[in-house]
Amino acid sequence: MSKETKLISDIRIRAFRAISDPETCKQFIAGHRKVLSIYGIENITTNTDDWMYNPSIFVIVVESLDGEKLYGGARIQVADGIHPLPIEEATGKMDPGIYEIVREHAKQGAGELSGLWNSREVAGFGIGSLFPSRVAVALASQIGINTMFSLCSPTTVRFKDWIGGKLLTDVGNRGTFYYPKIDLIATALYSEDMLNLSAAHPREKEKIFFLRANPEHIAREKSPFKNHYVSITYKLKLPPSDPNEFKIEYEPYTSLHEKLT
Repeated sequence: MSKETKLISDIRIRAFRAISDPETCKQFIAGHRKVLSIYGIENITTNTDDWMYNPSIFVIVVESLDGEKLYGGARIQVADGIHPLPIEEATGKMDPGIYEIVREHAKQGAGELSGLWNSREVAGFGIGSLFPSRVAVALASQIGINTMFSLCSPTTVRFKDWIGGKLLTDVGNRGTFYYPKIDLIATALYSEDMLNLSAAHPREKEKIFFLRANPEHIAREKSPFKNHYVSITYKLKLPPSDPNEFKIEYEPYTSLHEKLT
């Protein structure tokens, strides 16, 4: 058995509020920056450490069972009326319409899946991309959000049909932007029924509902892209919180819009 196979045979996928685990956040930041540098990306709006102090951010990590090594992860940032979502920071100067869109969806709770990355050790298996994306949707019910935005690369945009995502055609060039570099295209997506998943693929809907009902369990999962099985220990139970914490009516982007533009 190869070293690579040993590394990806047993993993843990864990979720937590960013402010509750600064050390893992630091590992996440280091791993994400390493991956971005491989592609020559240095100026992405979320490539900072500010987010680890934001109580409106939840983190998903794909790690070794002992927590010593991170293979990838993602973040969920929830609209709180204070901090702009990454999609707003990335596209607001090009298309201010994004501010009003987020504002409307925030009334029922809105967030964004961002910072999705995986190390080379698990590249091509879905472990660092599809699995965290699926977990993010599962966590929406615990966090209390009904809309999830995302800016996807050409590689991850295919997940939209699996989890019921739609193109955000009201912004950019019918939902596409040159981001984070002029030679890279990002696609703006959103899913506005995170709780019921009415538009999700039946297979994904079943998996996500199972994760919601069983946030802590061990499962043998097959890679969606390769004929390989992985034992995953799921640790997805977040501390109890107010289910209405992020359902807000506010005047979010009058002054914020001025600051960003």
